[in-house]
Amino acid sequence: MNLLVLIIIFTAVGGVLSVMAAAVFLLLPEQRRKAALPHGISFAIGALLAVAFWGLIPEAFEKVKPEQFQMLSGTILAGILGFFTLEKLLIWRHCHSGSCEAHGDDHDHTHSHSHSNAKSAGSLIILGDSIHNFVDGILIAAAFLTDVQLGIVTSLAVAAHEIPQEVGDFAILLDSGYSRGKALFYNMLASLTTVLGGILAYFSLEDLHSSLPFFLALAASSFIYIAVADLIPTLHKKTDIKTSIQQIALIAAGVFLICYLHDIAHNMGDYHLNLN
Repeated sequence: MNLLVLIIIFTAVGGVLSVMAAAVFLLLPEQRRKAALPHGISFAIGALLAVAFWGLIPEAFEKVKPEQFQMLSGTILAGILGFFTLEKLLIWRHCHSGSCEAHGDDHDHTHSHSHSNAKSAGSLIILGDSIHNFVDGILIAAAFLTDVQLGIVTSLAVAAHEIPQEVGDFAILLDSGYSRGKALFYNMLASLTTVLGGILAYFSLEDLHSSLPFFLALAASSFIYIAVADLIPTLHKKTDIKTSIQQIALIAAGVFLICYLHDIAHNMGDYHLNLN
């Protein structure tokens, strides 16, 4: 199959289909939805960390010379700091209303907020998601341009973390005054930037194989940052033994599943493509 077609398909899996899955999830009764969401977050953490440390980082180091190891490590560090800065500037994830310090809870948007402030919060979510999804598309394409198997597991990891994230974004959009139809439309529009990023990356990165290890390092830093800075803190809201054991088990399940898929994919020699 043509590599561009594969990139389009799997960026759609990581973006558009994640939104659709989240939209179906929102049809559940609110109480059941709130009960299930932490389990999805736990699994996504394991998947993200497994792809970063089991797939992306080893693959990146295999493709550079020893004298470039420090530069590659620096790329991972710079990526983590860069995503922190981007999250701060765009109020990217949890602090959508610009008044987090006053309320103490990232998602504590009260009815006392003005209509204009609520709409602004919704716009920031859409903008932040569009940029983040665009970067995801570039990273998925970069992984595919390195190795088809790596691209597949990378897109699966993106989908794993996008679904619980999109559920949270839907909740904020609805709280900001958007109807369910408009929330779905704007979230779907933002998710299409994943495909756009993948297509643009295909044409701009295909002849730049020497840069691919650094894009893979950036992908790893993105996954590590999202898992550690955005998702893990949400698990600390409940500290009882039963919940903690469930969280650890689901994180481990995410790790083992991605490692298993990664190993299976590398044994599927028929999927190797000649990128030269």
